[in-house]
Amino acid sequence: MHLKLERDLCFFDLESTGLNIMTDRIVQIAIIKYFADGREPQELEMLINPGIPISEEAMAVHGIKPSDLRNKPTFQQVAKKLYDFIGDADLAGYNSNRFDVPMLAEEFARVGIDFDLEKRRLLDVQTIFHKLEPRTLRAALRFYCGEDLKDAHDALADVRATVKVLDGQLERYVDGTYIDADGEEKPVPFGRDVRSIHEFIRDHQTVDVTRKLRRDSSGEIVFNFGKFVGQPVGRTLYENRQYFNWIQEKEFSSQVKKLTRRLLEEYKKTIKKNQT
Repeated sequence: MHLKLERDLCFFDLESTGLNIMTDRIVQIAIIKYFADGREPQELEMLINPGIPISEEAMAVHGIKPSDLRNKPTFQQVAKKLYDFIGDADLAGYNSNRFDVPMLAEEFARVGIDFDLEKRRLLDVQTIFHKLEPRTLRAALRFYCGEDLKDAHDALADVRATVKVLDGQLERYVDGTYIDADGEEKPVPFGRDVRSIHEFIRDHQTVDVTRKLRRDSSGEIVFNFGKFVGQPVGRTLYENRQYFNWIQEKEFSSQVKKLTRRLLEEYKKTIKKNQT
């Protein structure tokens, strides 16, 4: 790869029972881990018994049937192996920030593992593509690499294609220019390192991967949904404890629950400090 690594980087892809990150489950995961020290990449791929039905829509996409998973391990049985394999690595994928990353984090949360996303850089290759050349993974592979995508929606095939697309993007853009949506030629705003790509593709206003919280113009974290949209999270939860309890009990992501607990505690400390 043309990418410079400061720490390990895991490209991964999930196939699932459906598209709801809170209620659906993983049926297949594939990971290719690249090491910062230059070791040969390692691959890990497995089928997982989700313990719930697979939707007809999902089966039509990935072709994985209940009979394929009958004797496969559950996520709880493979969670430690997956967690240890990923380690402290940054994460990369295709449409991963909206789907794969939050779904994987939720699966870990269900078995009691805190898969901390705040300390990881997230590279969503689709975001680079959509910002510079809006198309699908199949078109991305053809555009950047001159190849056709075979076995689409097989997790490992999609991961391998994603690696190739990012490599093709770095070859095409780095040290060069691109034409933006207004037809103007501009220098490519990232280099061959994870940090600059992460900064290029990240939404600086979004706080969590499910986009329930965001930063306002002053940098304060506010709600991005519901009756308190635009209101500061810490203060609102301090003044409305029932709303805090509702968030903790309902189907919000583990990341949102963790962040709201932290912001409430930080606001409590601020109130206590101001009272002394």
